[in-house]
Amino acid sequence: MPNPNDIKTIITPEAVIYLSATDKHMKRIHGLYGLPPDWKRPANFVSLVKIILGQQISLASAEAHFRKLNAYLHEFSPKKILKLSDDEMRMCQISRQKASYLRALSQTIVDGFLSIDKLSGLEETEIREKLTSIKGIGQWTADVFLLFCMQSEDIFPIGDVAVVNTVKKLYNVKTREEIISLSEVWKPYRSLATYFLWHHYLSEKGQVFLP
Repeated sequence: MPNPNDIKTIITPEAVIYLSATDKHMKRIHGLYGLPPDWKRPANFVSLVKIILGQQISLASAEAHFRKLNAYLHEFSPKKILKLSDDEMRMCQISRQKASYLRALSQTIVDGFLSIDKLSGLEETEIREKLTSIKGIGQWTADVFLLFCMQSEDIFPIGDVAVVNTVKKLYNVKTREEIISLSEVWKPYRSLATYFLWHHYLSEKGQVFLP
């Protein structure tokens, strides 16, 4: 039998119909650019590392840094990450701060505090609490993990610059409170709304959102 996690997706006909019927901008984005790509990622160590590397830098840069790190390691695992020196991390273009985050994540896995494979059996709030208790993982990283890896249906990453800037442009709102209030309209499908906002942002720029 297929694993439910393998077939679960944020992009469902019900969600698309709901957002198109309740929000003219969502309907317009859908009409202009079609459905957003299915940006699903496996719920594993590699995906979480990629999300951490993507903090506060461009996606292209984060992907380049990951590829250098991946090429340097014979096996991409928490134990191998912990064996890397600062000089080796710098050779792979990993900053001192990001290196400390990757080590913190790796140590929690080696110590048994975090089992990524078992996160799917937890409630969303439990997943968020467990992840954000690790150094270097804040709400944005947890949001992106829940969106891409857990395919949670109702996530709105208020800390994402591209999402916030797109909302401000389309909806003529300015403050964090106004944006959060606006997002209430998209419940219970705020994750797909977020996908549409990213889709609009990237399509306008002619960019590709790296998986």
